Amino acid sequence: MPDTRPDADSILDQALALAAAGSWEALRLYQVADALGVGLAAIHAHYRQKDDLVEALFDRADRAMLAAARPQGFGGWPYRARFEHVLNVWIEALAPYRALLPDMLAYKLEPGHLHLHVQGLLRISRTVQWLREAARSDAAGLPRIAGEVADTALYLRRFTAWLAGGRLPAAVPPDRAGKSAG
Repeated sequence: MPDTRPDADSILDQALALAAAGSWEALRLYQVADALGVGLAAIHAHYRQKDDLVEALFDRADRAMLAAARPQGFGGWPYRARFEHVLNVWIEALAPYRALLPDMLAYKLEPGHLHLHVQGLLRISRTVQWLREAARSDAAGLPRIAGEVADTALYLRRFTAWLAGGRLPAAVPPDRAGKSAG
C-alpha cells in the first residue's frame, strides 16, 4: 500500500493556498489536514506548529536564492553588487506570497509570541549569512562584523520596503556598485 502522507512541500503549498483564500491569521492546521484528506498527525510529522510553515517558506526562498544561476562574470563584480543581486533573487522567490507575508510576520510579532520573536531574529541572521555566502563574502574579523551589520540593515530596509508595496531596485551595474569588502 503506497504511503499517502503528504510531504512537507505539499503541506506548505496547501497552507499557502488556503491562507491566500482567507488569511494567515484565520488559517488552522486542521483545515490544512482536512484539505489534504489526512489527519493532523500527517501535518505534525513535518510541522510542529503553524509558525514552522512560515519558516519553511523562508527556507524555500533561501534555497531558491542559493540555486539561482549567477550572471556571467558574477564573481568579478564588487561585493555590494553581488549581495544586492542575491538579495533581489531571494525577495523575488517570495513574490507569489507578498500579500500573505505581512499577516505571517504580524503573527510572529504578537506580544504573546516571545518565542517567535527570538526565532525571527535567528531567521534574519541565518538568511543574511546565506546571502553573504551566495554573494561570496570573504571578509574576516572586524570587516566581517561591520559587513554583517551593513548587510543586515540593507536586507531589513529592502525587504520591509518591498513588503510595504515598494519595487525592487533595478540590478546595480557592477561597474557602478562601488567597492565594498563584504
